[in-house]
Amino acid sequence: MKATAKAHPIQGLVKYHGMRDEELRLPYHDSISVCTAPSHTVTTAEFDPGLDEDVYVIDGDQVGGRGAERIDAVVDHVRELAGIDHHVRFESENSFPTNIGFGSSSSGFAAAARALTAAADLDMTRPEISAVARRGSSSAARAVTGAFSHLRTGLNDEDCRSERIETDLEDDLRVVAAEVPAYKETEEAHREAADSHMFEARMAHIHGQIAEARDALRAGDFDRAFELAEHDSLSLAATTMTGPAGWVYWQPRTIEVFNAVRDLREAGVPVYFSVDTGASVYVNTTADHVDRVEAAVADCGVDTHVWGVGGPARVLEADEALF
Repeated sequence: MKATAKAHPIQGLVKYHGMRDEELRLPYHDSISVCTAPSHTVTTAEFDPGLDEDVYVIDGDQVGGRGAERIDAVVDHVRELAGIDHHVRFESENSFPTNIGFGSSSSGFAAAARALTAAADLDMTRPEISAVARRGSSSAARAVTGAFSHLRTGLNDEDCRSERIETDLEDDLRVVAAEVPAYKETEEAHREAADSHMFEARMAHIHGQIAEARDALRAGDFDRAFELAEHDSLSLAATTMTGPAGWVYWQPRTIEVFNAVRDLREAGVPVYFSVDTGASVYVNTTADHVDRVEAAVADCGVDTHVWGVGGPARVLEADEALF
């Protein structure tokens, strides 16, 4: 009962913020994202009757505390669905920097859910698996279905699951990822989201943004889709910064990248920035302009990666297992 899976992290376009149910990780509102590749997480999971306890290892380090509790939520749900009680050996590796705003929890829990359900021999669709991954991270639901995906809010697994949005933008999008290392506390920010006086204002317009984003993606309208993502990043920051803890994630080089993007746009380049919870920046452009955009972002003194669109979480061959 062993399987290995691979998933790509997400960039939030219309981002979720806050959870109405912390245990099931049910978000207050819908969200839309795009997976980035070749950045990825690979996870091997095995249900082993010979183990005395669950063992979780990520990037060579054994996981305990809150990190283990979040993995427990996914593992226990899979055990319940499969009707098994074996302990799990679980190992995961990331190909990109983690905990700096590049969505490592999304690819991590998506790969975990895909590997665990396969190891448990569960026959499930990707939207069904997305509801399993959501128990670890709401954004992981969208990493399961991959590419451009939409997670709908709801009060149960039938409603709160992800679906893929078909769009011609998959082939042309290029993401220049600008690394701005800075530790972040995403869970705490989600926990206090509703305490911000800006939260109700965000809720008032988020449903319109979701509709606008879906329409722009289906129409293949790059500028409309990613201008909206840029504006949503600013809306999210306003909400996090006005919560009780006053989270300010951006660093000086974050702002420098923003300004470089705006300068490029003034010069006629189709380019927009987007930021999830963290200081690092996604810079969205097209294949024809990516070299110029990467050079301008690198001139801000940050390390860069050029990514395209990643597909759904998938099971790998047995010889690609981590153990």
